[in-house]
Amino acid sequence: MNEPIPFWASEAFWKKTAIWVTSGSFVLLILLTFDSLAKISAGGSRVPAYSVINKDISYRFDKQLQRYQPVVLGDAPLFGKMLNEAEAEQLVTLGKKTTQAKNCMNCHTLLGNGAYYAPDLTKAWLDQAWGGAGHETAMVQFLLDPEKYARTYGSNRKMPNLGITEEEARGVVAFLKWMSAIDTNGFPHNFKAIGAEEE
Repeated sequence: MNEPIPFWASEAFWKKTAIWVTSGSFVLLILLTFDSLAKISAGGSRVPAYSVINKDISYRFDKQLQRYQPVVLGDAPLFGKMLNEAEAEQLVTLGKKTTQAKNCMNCHTLLGNGAYYAPDLTKAWLDQAWGGAGHETAMVQFLLDPEKYARTYGSNRKMPNLGITEEEARGVVAFLKWMSAIDTNGFPHNFKAIGAEEE
């Protein structure tokens, strides 16, 4: 005696279910991809436009979120020159491509990617070791001759001279300043920035 097979146990039901679940997942993946791109693109809600390098960037502790957040303040043009969006993008892009070409991630971490042999560069622009206003000159000098301007903090680790040109060094500094303005949900944790304030 053959009992009737319930509809939910039939092969046809599970084939249709698999097709609908796969199709729904595909549509959801597309929607999430566009949502992610909007959030990680320059000029979005968490990633500032490239022209942020014309501004003073600080770090403040947000008690509600329980983490430090980047804060964009008044004008503070990089290298003393206000750049329009296209010029700023060109300079930041040069810096990004230089960090890629020189394999900085072999030793450093950028936005959570890379190695931990050398300091994390995600918020390097805000690092207290560079001093206060106008520290971009010190950063350029270091990149041009890292062995001469090295600060090892007792580790004896020194960045090798990578043959970075002055133009590339300025680009790297612009990239680091732009990257410091990205909302990284408090990463790296416990980073102490220049002029960090509690709200």
